[in-house]
Amino acid sequence: MFDDSLRRARDRVGDPLIARLGKLSPNHITWVALVAGLTCAVLAWQGQVWGSVLFWSLNRILDALDGMVARVHHRQTDFGGYLDIVLDFVIYAVIPFGLVLNAPSLERYFALTFMLISFYVNSASWMYLAAILEKRNARDPELTTTVIMPAGLMGALETIIVYYIFLLFPAHIVPLFFIFGGLVFVTVLQRLIWAWKTL
Repeated sequence: MFDDSLRRARDRVGDPLIARLGKLSPNHITWVALVAGLTCAVLAWQGQVWGSVLFWSLNRILDALDGMVARVHHRQTDFGGYLDIVLDFVIYAVIPFGLVLNAPSLERYFALTFMLISFYVNSASWMYLAAILEKRNARDPELTTTVIMPAGLMGALETIIVYYIFLLFPAHIVPLFFIFGGLVFVTVLQRLIWAWKTL
């Protein structure tokens, strides 16, 4: 919901620091972010709350860093953006799975399934819409992401915060998964209404 404005603020603050990191490869940072995210999932599976929170934080920092390094040092590529989003989706799936594996039950698997279905539908809702907007050249000239990401109730910032809540309160993931999945479906509905009125 606040992704674009926060991204611009982050870039203004971080660009002077990123300018000193010219030798880093954005794609290498993306792969390291994947390792951090997978480590978070394993720690969540093992019930290591603070360790999982630490590696989730590291994953998110690196996820922001790769794009900033690419942009500041003019190394943005379509493959880099594609790799980044694919690996993000891997992490978004394996962390809640790790939380369920820590104390598996039919109820937890059902809640996880509901939330992952919402992710699947949400992916279709914004990815195909993004492709249509790209085709129509509807891009904001100040936008620095590889593709247009139509805004909605639950964006990247909100997802980061919710995952912190998952990791900090693993005993309550059943209602949390259902609530977040429901909010993701609301986001899908927002985009459908916007697309119906706009396209």
